Amino acid sequence: MSYQVTARKWRPQKFGDVVGQQAVTRTLRNALASQRLAQSFVFAGPRGVGKTTTARILARALNCIKGPTPDPCGVCDACVEIAEGRDMDVLEIDAATHTGIDNIREVIISGLSILPVRNRYKVFIIDEVHQLSTPSFNALLKSLEEPPPHVVFMMATTELEKIPETVLSRSQVYEFRAISTKMIADQLRAIVDAEQITIADEALQLIARDAEGSMRDAQSKLDQVVAFTGKTVGADDVATVLGLVGRDLLLDTLQAVADEDAPAAFALAARAVEMGYDLRAVVRELSRVVRDLLVLSVDPTRVNDPEIAGEGERDRLKALVARFSREDLLRAFDLLTRAEADVRNAAQPRYHLEMALLRWIHLRKLVPIEELIAGASTGAAVSRPAAAPVKSAPAPVKSAPVQSAPAPAPKSEIRNPQSEMTTSLKDALLAEIRKTKVVFYNTVVAQAQTIEVAGDRVTFTFSSKQRALSDEFEKNRGWLETIAKAAAGRRITVAGVMGDAAADAKAAPGAPAADAAATKKSALREKAMADAGVQAMLEVFPAEIRDVEEM
Repeated sequence: MSYQVTARKWRPQKFGDVVGQQAVTRTLRNALASQRLAQSFVFAGPRGVGKTTTARILARALNCIKGPTPDPCGVCDACVEIAEGRDMDVLEIDAATHTGIDNIREVIISGLSILPVRNRYKVFIIDEVHQLSTPSFNALLKSLEEPPPHVVFMMATTELEKIPETVLSRSQVYEFRAISTKMIADQLRAIVDAEQITIADEALQLIARDAEGSMRDAQSKLDQVVAFTGKTVGADDVATVLGLVGRDLLLDTLQAVADEDAPAAFALAARAVEMGYDLRAVVRELSRVVRDLLVLSVDPTRVNDPEIAGEGERDRLKALVARFSREDLLRAFDLLTRAEADVRNAAQPRYHLEMALLRWIHLRKLVPIEELIAGASTGAAVSRPAAAPVKSAPAPVKSAPVQSAPAPAPKSEIRNPQSEMTTSLKDALLAEIRKTKVVFYNTVVAQAQTIEVAGDRVTFTFSSKQRALSDEFEKNRGWLETIAKAAAGRRITVAGVMGDAAADAKAAPGAPAADAAATKKSALREKAMADAGVQAMLEVFPAEIRDVEEM
């Protein structure tokens, strides 16, 4: 017997053989058992999931010598001839080549009144029915609504939305689903075992995943790989033949993003180009891995699901999922979706891939606004998930994705300089405040009149008009002592004091009584700047408050 491709050799011959469409096959079996049969069916769904195959099985069930039956015998003349596509009473029509109304009239309508030659029913199977022209659909309507009792229509389509509602309303519509990766892999395992082909589960997973829900595509890809390797197939062979992007490259890329290692990201993009990968496939597979990480972040038990991770990848995926928040992964998925379209239409796709990776690294610095407001209200610092040390120079730590305006130098001086160590302590303390709480630094610390370091004590002096700032300073004093101790390596007392009101008045002699309003407005501004909600908004938006009014 001549060679048959796997998709034809292993084509299902009964309802129980159809993989992944239990809802459809169970409904049809029950209809056959109860003799509640329609005369027009529409089978809709993705390519390669069993639409035309199910139509042929239904035709056999209707015309089997035992039938109508949900379990055709498979050996009678009707069953054999329908399976082989040579039964005179079962006509398979390709709508792509019979789009015109004249074809429909000649092939279908003119023969409706003629009784079947041998079978119980005359069956018309119209494949890709959505390609029929509008006049052709109109010509079918009357036949679909009132067909002769010996006629059954079965229409298959991958684009259900293109079929007129007038046709759908006259038919029973069955929607076929994409088949899961696990079901495809299990069916491939049964095939290769029967064909005595040695292939690892990891390799079958690669084929099943690349088939994207189509059993026919998976079987065709299996044929292609076996033709290349023979009876022994490895995962590397599958990746080579099908042009799949190596998982190591994908996981290395996620590691570089997690480490915020821009040079490594550029090197990995170059590696993808050197290996000859389609960069669209690289971006698409990166989005698949991001989706897998998001699934694991929601349900960690899925790490043992072969659809998510191969056996050798599980530990690495578990380590990576701890490096990304769900917000990170959602933003990354959106970014990669846009990047795939950019790469597809770009004259230089490599550049777009590199820029997408850099944007992804930048997105790692984003902090949800809820965390910023909560941190500002409690006085706690907002931090991102810890990143491993990177090869490049570390970027400055930021608590918000927005670069604020350069902070003004504090209006301070060390009146009693003790030593170089004293100056270093002050500089280190101010630097840490600016780095961790930039808004608190700008609105409170930088407004202090003086900052004095004497021994184990740091004193911040505020004027009598800055009482609101002094109160805000006092709320954060415990935290300031903690970072001062870390900077000095010993216990440091941090104090905030109010200046002399007489000295403040002396500093501005001859001030007219009209300045009282200005003084009140200044105090109101200070109070507003010390408000936690205002600080949170300034943290997120690089705005400047120019005026304050009391409501």
